[in-house]
Amino acid sequence: MVTGRAVAREVLTVGIAVATVLLVPSVAFPWSQPFALVACAALPLRLRWPWLAALLCLPAVAGGVGWTPSLVALYRVGRTARHVTATATWAATVSAAAAAPVLLLQDLPPNTAFLTVLFTTGAAAAPAVLGALVATREDLSECLAEVRRAKAAEIEAREQIARASERTRIGREIHDAVGHHATLIAVEAAALAATTREEHTRSAALRVRGLAKESLAEMRTALGLLNAPGDPAQGYEDLPSLVNRARAAGMPVKLVSTEDLSLSSAVGRAAFRVVQEALTNVTRHAPGAAVTVKVLRAGNTLEVSVVNGPAPEDPGADTGGGTGLHGLHERVRSLGGTLRAEPRPDGGFAVNAVLPVGSASKVGEGDSTFGGGPVDSVTA
Repeated sequence: MVTGRAVAREVLTVGIAVATVLLVPSVAFPWSQPFALVACAALPLRLRWPWLAALLCLPAVAGGVGWTPSLVALYRVGRTARHVTATATWAATVSAAAAAPVLLLQDLPPNTAFLTVLFTTGAAAAPAVLGALVATREDLSECLAEVRRAKAAEIEAREQIARASERTRIGREIHDAVGHHATLIAVEAAALAATTREEHTRSAALRVRGLAKESLAEMRTALGLLNAPGDPAQGYEDLPSLVNRARAAGMPVKLVSTEDLSLSSAVGRAAFRVVQEALTNVTRHAPGAAVTVKVLRAGNTLEVSVVNGPAPEDPGADTGGGTGLHGLHERVRSLGGTLRAEPRPDGGFAVNAVLPVGSASKVGEGDSTFGGGPVDSVTA
């Protein structure tokens, strides 16, 4: 888009060039001034075709009065030329056009001829070199700005990594210190409930035990210790989509589940992870095997079962062990549940988890918030 400022700049440039041509008192050739005025009028072309503006200046330079438009055109050539060779070629061409008539029509001594060539070469090269330097400076400024932006992005990334590392370190320290004491509180409260003969003391001890275990579970959830970093908070309601994805991948999966379950977020996530890890293991170790997933409510517990039959043929899949089941054991145990993973006689494999789903309101009725048993079988 052409602005008024750009138009004014071009009018001023052409006007100054025309004035310098008209102020020349005498010309060597009759055609010198008309060609110089044409070169001045053609100067706006340099914005699109610098080489054309420089070409139209050659007759005016040869006539001796076209230096002003030539200087402007050569500056633009230097600004836009991609290679030094192009800039040097146009500067040499203008210099030759200016020096040739003088050398051919006048009998000059060698030193004067040399000075003439030197002057025309310097006069033509100066604006072209200046334009090239300005373009180089702009490129360097852009490169430096890009380097500064990259440096700022690198510093920001390092700061984010440092903050994440520090948060992880603090989280682990909190978990190790506070988790240890919360566990001891739960154990002492359970022991007190098992040994006291006073009903109100027993009820209070059970409430303290339940609250301690609930606090421990909530702390682990808040610190991200029950979910892998970056994992979405998927829960029981996401099981159908998980099974559908497995079916889409070619795994024959049957899902049996209790409808409209009301589960805590921690228990729902644990149930989801048990099924997810079990299906992943089937994919790795028994591709093509039929799988039955059951997630059923049984009293105050949620029973999660993933059973697969033998692979239809030798899978040739990865048989190396991983840390998935170990992580599931830790997750389920932290909620007061149990997990069993064992091979079946028919060559299949079974993963069974039992998760407590009792609410905090039942703490005083003989069970802790996260599935602790009655006082006769108190566990930490």
